[in-house]
Amino acid sequence: MKIAGWQKCSLIDFPGKIAAVIFTQGCNFRCPFCHNPELWSTDGAGQVDGEEIFNYLEGRRGRLEGIVISGGEPTLQVGLVPFLRRIRAMDFATKLDTNGSRPDVLADLLEKRLLDLVAMDIKHIFSRYRVACGREVSTESIVESLRLLRGSGLDYELRTTIVPTIHCPEEVKELRKIVAGAPRFAIQNFSPPSAADPSLRSLKPFSREVLEELEATFKPAVGKFSIR
Repeated sequence: MKIAGWQKCSLIDFPGKIAAVIFTQGCNFRCPFCHNPELWSTDGAGQVDGEEIFNYLEGRRGRLEGIVISGGEPTLQVGLVPFLRRIRAMDFATKLDTNGSRPDVLADLLEKRLLDLVAMDIKHIFSRYRVACGREVSTESIVESLRLLRGSGLDYELRTTIVPTIHCPEEVKELRKIVAGAPRFAIQNFSPPSAADPSLRSLKPFSREVLEELEATFKPAVGKFSIR
């Protein structure tokens, strides 16, 4: 596992649990609104020794409840399965943050019962996926990851970050057809200052009125809807 950094305690990244968050190195997308572009590169070794994390977790059994594997894109990591197995052996709940681009890896993790919760990004309507991801993406892979989650019986969350100039409200509303029936769906309003693309850093996020209009669209279609 190439680990770029970690957060020892979070109250917001794993719903209902006190968790640590591990950020893996490397991503196969280049989203212009990404707030962690320093994690894109797969070059070089990770910045954090995994043993440092496990030593910390050993002393937090019974107090820390869950571990979030985020990124970057964690499914690029060749050591992901043994890493998760070790976490599970310590009786921590596990959550995966993923862009859904590697359904083969997701299927393997689900089959091995290594996850308690998955949060998957839905970047845009499929006809506009490339605009949001910054490169060509197999939307068939995204559809297959969605199919796997829906059939898994596992708790999962879908989420979309919305950005003026990349998304428009009417396009976002079309996502209802993709996310309908999900136990959780979140709209994340774009945060300009740390955007990977400098031209987006002075952009004004969507207004509260637009967000409330989207809430009215999605709330009846999913188990739990939230705006972040």
